[in-house]
Amino acid sequence: MTASPPPPSADERPRVVVVGSGWRFLSGISYYTCRLSNALAAEYEVGTILMRQLLPTRLYPGRGRVGLDLNELSYDPSVRVLDGVDWWAVPSLFRAVRFLLSFRPSVIVFQWWTGTVLHSYLVLCLVARLAGIKVVVEFHEVQDTGEAQHRLAALYCRKLIKPLLRRTDGVVVHSRFDRVALRGTYELSDVPDEVVLHGPFDHHDGAAASAAAVSPTAAGHSAPAPRPRANGEGCRLLFFGTIRPYKGLEDLVQAFGQLPSHFTLTVVGETWEGWTLPAEMIAESSAADRITFVNRYVADSEVDGFFAEADMVVLPYRRSSASGPLHIAMSHGLPVVVTAVGGLVEAAERYSGTTFVSAGSPTALASAIESASGNAGRRHTDPSSWEESVAAFTRLFVRMGLPVPALPAPAPAQPSQSSPSHSERLAQEAEITASSNQTVPLLSPDLR
Repeated sequence: MTASPPPPSADERPRVVVVGSGWRFLSGISYYTCRLSNALAAEYEVGTILMRQLLPTRLYPGRGRVGLDLNELSYDPSVRVLDGVDWWAVPSLFRAVRFLLSFRPSVIVFQWWTGTVLHSYLVLCLVARLAGIKVVVEFHEVQDTGEAQHRLAALYCRKLIKPLLRRTDGVVVHSRFDRVALRGTYELSDVPDEVVLHGPFDHHDGAAASAAAVSPTAAGHSAPAPRPRANGEGCRLLFFGTIRPYKGLEDLVQAFGQLPSHFTLTVVGETWEGWTLPAEMIAESSAADRITFVNRYVADSEVDGFFAEADMVVLPYRRSSASGPLHIAMSHGLPVVVTAVGGLVEAAERYSGTTFVSAGSPTALASAIESASGNAGRRHTDPSSWEESVAAFTRLFVRMGLPVPALPAPAPAQPSQSSPSHSERLAQEAEITASSNQTVPLLSPDLR
């Protein structure tokens, strides 16, 4: 028999522990864990357990930057942070158990994005259940795309995640597309779930970041308007994010060669999984003199500059369930050309600067870029909100029987003019878009 944490008193807020990626192995999940914790802190007492050393450094694709101070985001002072848990567990995992038991939350929320944390999650989950703490798993993907290429890693993850899911009281996904993919992979029909749309990544925008520091759940931040383009003036395209097989950068390089000479392209990203084809295509492109290639993981202090200098962001993913670069672009108010795959449809459909395009077609991509260039110089408002994200978590907690703050009224959705039709949305939800160079996993987030 488990002993549940005592319910909060009338003057005490419910307690939540978030478990996710730390800063040492910096990734989009590191930023998401911090932003979610800070947002939840507006309504809950929040503690955060960070996964610090995910695996031996030599095995990490970005091993050269592990431990470097590249981020400028920080946790709200009200959030209690334990940094963190190492893959070898002793003694860091025991410290995490003590932290969890002393904090006594009503619910623990695990960020799921990689199998390297699975053994640590299993221990924390078992301790939580024995202590009467409810368990939520927030899925960013079923399994990392690089891990899925290794048979033993894939088998380990698929087998050992099942004991974790059997002890899960609630599941969070970021789109209805992800919900379909997840239910098709694991038996979760009896587990309450909630679609929680990704909050804004406005911490890379100076003006919005200042406002977020005052109110971390503030919605609808608009970056200063991009400078209007004069007739005949160049249009500056930006691709931003790690370079991996499912990102479709090779499609953009090929499409760029079809564009008029007043277009320029900046590619900013670190190569993962040995995916050097885009780099080779850039070097051999007939338009190479109009392409700037920054082949590394850039520090936070540089990110705003790349987006400030861009007129349009292009994200030609072959598949994806979430995209940090998309949310950075929207927080800057920039036009975005993005493929209508996976969860990106729901993430971008309310944004007025979105132009959707089919995946895997350089010709269609080139046409969409030319069409969307008419939006250059116009500011678009980011419709995403961490307040909405917190409200969605609260709805899930209510369904799980937890005492929670009062729910705010939901804001009406405003689809963008370029949103897919209803029939296209139904087809998109029912079918997993397959990549020509990769077959698994089904959910593929790109949060940086």
